[in-house]
Amino acid sequence: MGKPFALASADAPRSGDRKGPPSLADIPMDVYNDPRMELLASNTPGTQARWELYRLLSEPVRLRLLALASVDALAVGELAELLGELQPNVSRHVAALRQAGLVQVRRHGTWALVRVATDGPIDPVVEDALRTGRSLCDKDGSLARVADVVGARERSTREFFARSTKGAVTVGPPPELAAYLLALAPLIERRALAVDVGTGDGRLLEILAPVFHRVLAIDRAGAQLAMCAERVSQRGFGNVELVEGEVDGPEVKRALKRLGHAGADVVFASRVLHHAPRPADTLRRIAALAAPGGAVMVLDYGPHEDEALRAQQADLWLGFEADELRRFAREAGLEHATVVEVPAAWRGNGPDRAVPWTLLSARVAGDDRSTTKGAASAAKKERRR
Repeated sequence: MGKPFALASADAPRSGDRKGPPSLADIPMDVYNDPRMELLASNTPGTQARWELYRLLSEPVRLRLLALASVDALAVGELAELLGELQPNVSRHVAALRQAGLVQVRRHGTWALVRVATDGPIDPVVEDALRTGRSLCDKDGSLARVADVVGARERSTREFFARSTKGAVTVGPPPELAAYLLALAPLIERRALAVDVGTGDGRLLEILAPVFHRVLAIDRAGAQLAMCAERVSQRGFGNVELVEGEVDGPEVKRALKRLGHAGADVVFASRVLHHAPRPADTLRRIAALAAPGGAVMVLDYGPHEDEALRAQQADLWLGFEADELRRFAREAGLEHATVVEVPAAWRGNGPDRAVPWTLLSARVAGDDRSTTKGAASAAKKERRR
């Protein structure tokens, strides 16, 4: 293949022992006989003639700039500081290198971050220019100062977070909760479809919509579902479908079929059982919506004596014992039922905040592999959107 192209380094002997920076005359003449010359002339980034590349790289400031921009993406002002040059001069050098396709410039507001281009063909002349530039930067110490210059960016950040924010802490879910849930979602293996039984005004959808690919929200009260629809619209929950009807009604079955699911990965019922005339039967119908291997999550009250809730929110039952909930689960054909108490601080600020809350979690027997495959397929479709 012949010898590689090379720009003479700062210490290499020059013709006639000339003093000064590397120039076109310092390039060994045998490179012009290299068989790769013709190929590289056509592959050089941009469309400039080969001699223009040599001219471009004959300027020591540009060699140093290339070397610094190969270490990290640096703003024009940062490059000016490291090079000891005026910012307009640096901008002019960056523009020339960018036109030749040797650097990329990415804007962040008023920042223009410069980085050596890495998506083009590897050119021996450019490679040698980088080596020469690094040698020059090593000698003037600018290469070692890159880390300090980049580290100075966070000075304002440190000062901002060091300010006292005493008394600024707010209790309750943060407004950006949905973003946090979206970050956690990939940790859940089966999240193709969730069903929210008794969705009411759709509060639980704030949790489910960011996590599951599709959500079916069911309520038999049209007035409640209208409030839920308003929430869905305001939040832009395009993956939520609302269904008015009974939990085991034909409307729900049609919706599942329309979504291409025989059952859900998870079925949620938040504070539903204490309104049901026959709680055990209601749980059985809720469990029937889950696919084999799917989960059933029931949030309800523990035993209490607050009769006022009957009038305030039409409660029929004053909570359930843990053993009672586990019995309901067994009768519904569910397995691995567990009941835990919800901490008082997590119960919101409604009229039922003073009564105990419990969470029943259980699973439908079996493990439908097709459901897992369906979840993977749904994930792919969502990514394409």
